[in-house]
Amino acid sequence: MRSPNARRTCVALAAAASLSAALTACGGNEDDSASGARSADPDATVKTGLTVAFLPKQRDNNLYFTNADLGAKSAVEELGSAYEDFGSSSATDIAGQNAYIKMLAQQEVDALAVSAQDPAKLCTELKSAMKQGVVVVTYDSDTNPECRDVFVSQASAEDLGRTEVQLMAEQIGNQGEIAILSASRTAENQNSWIDYMKDELKKPAYKDMKLVEIAYGDDDPDKSVQEAQRLLQKYPGLKGIISPTTIGIEAAARVVSGSATYKGKVKITGLGTPNEMRKYVEDGTVEAFELWDPAKLGELTARAAIALASGQITGDKGESFKAGGMGEYTIGEDGVINLGKPQVFDKDNIDQFDF
Repeated sequence: MRSPNARRTCVALAAAASLSAALTACGGNEDDSASGARSADPDATVKTGLTVAFLPKQRDNNLYFTNADLGAKSAVEELGSAYEDFGSSSATDIAGQNAYIKMLAQQEVDALAVSAQDPAKLCTELKSAMKQGVVVVTYDSDTNPECRDVFVSQASAEDLGRTEVQLMAEQIGNQGEIAILSASRTAENQNSWIDYMKDELKKPAYKDMKLVEIAYGDDDPDKSVQEAQRLLQKYPGLKGIISPTTIGIEAAARVVSGSATYKGKVKITGLGTPNEMRKYVEDGTVEAFELWDPAKLGELTARAAIALASGQITGDKGESFKAGGMGEYTIGEDGVINLGKPQVFDKDNIDQFDF
């Protein structure tokens, strides 16, 4: 492996210049062979001096990923390794994510954590990185299971999907038209949650609720505002919008909060951060929403990546590892590690949280 200083120099060059040109300049070892099957040793010592790179779905202008990155950076540095992060300002730049994955594999990072913009279209580069010995962890949004070692999930997809319908039902009395304002059409996490929302809505308790449309704001604030406005205009009887994305829920709440026509009549819920949503809870626009602590998600992802790189786990179902003060976690089906249950925020508890 190249020295950390040489690796970081090449990574910085690739970030500053065009990716393709930088990759050519930094080079890569075309003769690198696959790392081969690993075996787990739960008692193995945590390795230090590793390089752990994070590639969020959207690096800039997204408070959610900013907090996740802070949690990851703190954990990586606490464990004696180097943290790096990359990515674009767009949540739909699949080509950009692939270019970064290729670049980081060529720079021989030890572990790569990716919040995937598409479940399948990153697989070729991720598999190539794994063959070069890079540990691959997905977090927040997964790829196909064969394209990574483990997926660190913010909560089970089922818990998130069903509870968001339940939160909305409580606020509209289990009746009326609702819409969903999602991120991108290809976001694996969003689509998984929405599938469970649809399934929950099939229950007899929600027979008087109707999902009229799923809209996509691409985790872009302006587009999300436009989509929220369009939904409200298209469906004058709309009772609520569920937005399972921090960008989308804030945009929808902003539209409703500033409208004499819709405020108090259209309910908003979904996934948001307390600091962004506090003003909408205080002014009565939003009664309740949910999330998890994104910093904890980042921390658990970092600790899982280092446990993998240290040989403490391999990603097989049933393996366990210690995640510092977060406790012990066990790998589930398809290499999934669940952070825990979602946290509901409302006017009674929102001031207890600061993220």
